[in-house]
Amino acid sequence: MTNGMSKMSEQIYAGFWLRVVASLIDTVCVLLITTPLMFLVYGDFFYLLVPNPEPQGFFDILVTYALPAIAIILFWVYRSATPGKMILGLKIIRIDGEERLTPAQSVGRYMGYYLSMLPFFMGFIWVAFDDKKQGWHDKLAGTLVVKADEFEKKSSHGS
Repeated sequence: MTNGMSKMSEQIYAGFWLRVVASLIDTVCVLLITTPLMFLVYGDFFYLLVPNPEPQGFFDILVTYALPAIAIILFWVYRSATPGKMILGLKIIRIDGEERLTPAQSVGRYMGYYLSMLPFFMGFIWVAFDDKKQGWHDKLAGTLVVKADEFEKKSSHGS
């Protein structure tokens, strides 16, 4: 534990704007997968669904909500980052200094996104003001977002 805590004090945390860019990249990735799937099922009718906030059936719920949630959680568990974070060289780690998030921790972090949206996305904005750049979802799940290359350097020197 002491070794993990000393590594944590030396981390370079990913700030607000870097995490915003990673989220935008992830959003584009999700849209590149979900939009063609929606067109396959709904065809041209999909244009009429886009501004409609109400789910249009099981497939709409599956593709719009379940598929992205499952993909994000799996990326966190197996890669410690989403594609956007990987492209920007970021990694999600546990606050105790361990690299891999547990499945329960990942689900909790994802559910924490909904809390971070209320009120007025304050839980996400909190990243800009927090010493460790943690959003409310990070605090809830016990996670940090760090620069991956710095984490790798600290991990290899600490071993």
